[in-house]
Amino acid sequence: MRDYLLTLCVTAAVTYLLTGPVRKFAIATGAMPEIRARDVHREPTPRLGGIAMFFGLCAGLLVAAHLQNLGSVFELSNEPRALLSGAALIWLIGVLDDKFELDALIKLGAQMISAGVMVAQGLTILWLPIPGVGVVSLTPGQGTLLTVALVVLTINAVNFVDGLDGLAAGMVCIAATAFFLYAYRLWYGYTIEAAAPATLFTAILMGMCLGFLPHNMHPARIFMGDSGSMLIGLILAASAISITGQVDPDVLKLFEGSTREATHAALPVFIPLVLPLTIIAIPMADLVLAIVRRTWKGQSPFAADRGHLHHRLLEIGHSHSRAVLIMYFWSALIAFGTLAYSVHSTSMWIVLGVVALSAIGLVLLLMPRFTPRAPRWAESVVPPRYRRRGPASAAEADAEPSPEPVTDEDERVPVPAGINGATAIGNRARFTDRRKAGTPS
Repeated sequence: MRDYLLTLCVTAAVTYLLTGPVRKFAIATGAMPEIRARDVHREPTPRLGGIAMFFGLCAGLLVAAHLQNLGSVFELSNEPRALLSGAALIWLIGVLDDKFELDALIKLGAQMISAGVMVAQGLTILWLPIPGVGVVSLTPGQGTLLTVALVVLTINAVNFVDGLDGLAAGMVCIAATAFFLYAYRLWYGYTIEAAAPATLFTAILMGMCLGFLPHNMHPARIFMGDSGSMLIGLILAASAISITGQVDPDVLKLFEGSTREATHAALPVFIPLVLPLTIIAIPMADLVLAIVRRTWKGQSPFAADRGHLHHRLLEIGHSHSRAVLIMYFWSALIAFGTLAYSVHSTSMWIVLGVVALSAIGLVLLLMPRFTPRAPRWAESVVPPRYRRRGPASAAEADAEPSPEPVTDEDERVPVPAGINGATAIGNRARFTDRRKAGTPS
């Protein structure tokens, strides 16, 4: 565990330290797209955050390769090399897209090729549990198709959910944490060495997200772009494929007794194959609703609008941060609820706990304007938004200066962000004083 934590910390540190220079590089190269009608942010923000995340991945793999307990992963398995090869290809395409806006079909083809590169090096799904049948071995063609489909779905799900500051990185970090706990349990609890690569991948993925989040939380100073969203989506899919494709079911001694009992015992073990779908669940529901909504209005299903889930959360009264936290909550509930079921599939308390937390989530979702207020004795140590608003005293009212009328000369206009990043590198003020020279302040 110490080696995994060291790898996680090194990955997070490298990603965090490189994000600042990468931000300046993105501004200098003009990787700052104009604000579109459906965007939430209000000023041009640089992209290419995936560059720092990729170098964090390389640093994590390099450190792990020189650790005594994790070095065997590189000697006994070719999966780390397969992951790095696929990640480098998808990252390169993402960087080009962040700068030049590539066609969607080109990106789809690159995603399929990246998955094929990993399959060619042994990172593929070999068998699947089928309810009522048991574990079914897949042919090379079936395994390749299923692996490519899972990689493409996960990549696009992460890319689709990347709509608010810190949303994609946080949701992927939650899913990676659930993966790590499950994979580490297989590796340490069942002494299955084949689960070690997935444990390493998820630890590095957690470090990449944690290192990038301080720069990406609202208000974001840099976006990960497609170079980051596609990269972490590929690593998330590779972790699930590694466990499902390489862990031998016979080693777990699940198939003792009737076929029904064996199938029931096997399903929780292979539930991590479903864990990538937990991050797809919310975006896919949003995608289906978007297609229905646009078709009902007579528009193209691919027409952009402001009707996505994160837009609706903002419209009904949630703040930017609260909308992100709500989506964090639902991702954690689905991911860790699935993880808990894989550990104790017969416990009714897990189901009751998930139901209770779901009810709490619905209450929070339907109370967008609820703001908790701190008690009087704690108002001095909490942020102003949590303090009770009482009438100002007469002395304070007399001491408060009356506002001066605003004239046309005092009108402020937005400052566009050019290639030098006038509003992205320096102060975040978006307005400039338009008073004429010689006028009183």
